[in-house]
Amino acid sequence: LTLYPILFQQTYLNKMITKISSKVRFLFLIICVTTIFSCKTTKDVVYFNNQPEGEFAISNPLSQQPIVANDILSISVSSLNPEASAVFNGATNSAKTTTSYLVEKDGSIQFPVLGKIQTAGLTKAQLTDLIRNTLIEKKLLLDPIVTINYLNFRVTVLGEVSKPMVVPVPNEKISLLEALGMAGDLTIYARRDNVLLIREENGKRLIKRINLNASDLFTSEYYYLKSNDIVYAEPNKTKVFSTSNTRQILPIIFSGISLLALVVYRLR
Repeated sequence: LTLYPILFQQTYLNKMITKISSKVRFLFLIICVTTIFSCKTTKDVVYFNNQPEGEFAISNPLSQQPIVANDILSISVSSLNPEASAVFNGATNSAKTTTSYLVEKDGSIQFPVLGKIQTAGLTKAQLTDLIRNTLIEKKLLLDPIVTINYLNFRVTVLGEVSKPMVVPVPNEKISLLEALGMAGDLTIYARRDNVLLIREENGKRLIKRINLNASDLFTSEYYYLKSNDIVYAEPNKTKVFSTSNTRQILPIIFSGISLLALVVYRLR
């Protein structure tokens, strides 16, 4: 009778050790599988791995996009008569200033003296010529210089980049690669072959997938970005797998640690 408790305890401990061993083997198997799927080759994380050396004719010149509603324009007018030009800059003195104009929903702006001007659908160059020619035809200024710039030219970079951000573009010219560089570059988990570009143009929303490893990237019409473009770097399978498995593995690990601590406590 005195040996029965001892035999019972030994049997119980053997069962617990078997359970712990199976837990450890399972955790080891999960770690091995995760490690295998987490491995990435150099080919998956570098740019332009299919790009040969050579020269390419620039077939994608940066064209001016048409002005649309909600654009914010800076328009400055200068001439040989600073006092006369000041009226068109929203100033009452001879100091040269720049005035901003919000394009209304109907596509127009209210310009000093000239009144309502329809701007939507025009490029900056076309609007520049329109204002300049109108000032000359109405004999308001002699040989005026009209300068127009966008104040809201920006692109948004999201997803698997180091610093997701809205990138302001003062010079109104930015390539896809420059935008990614401004956002701290793609992370190791980003897909180089499936970068998503979202663009609103002519009342439609365009969605384009871009392969940074494709040989036609440098001649693509999407090499340069336009105002309000959104660039999304999609995560690769490694990131998705590791994230989902981490959420599944952690509870198992904590459970195993708790069980081990309980067994050690009982043995003491």
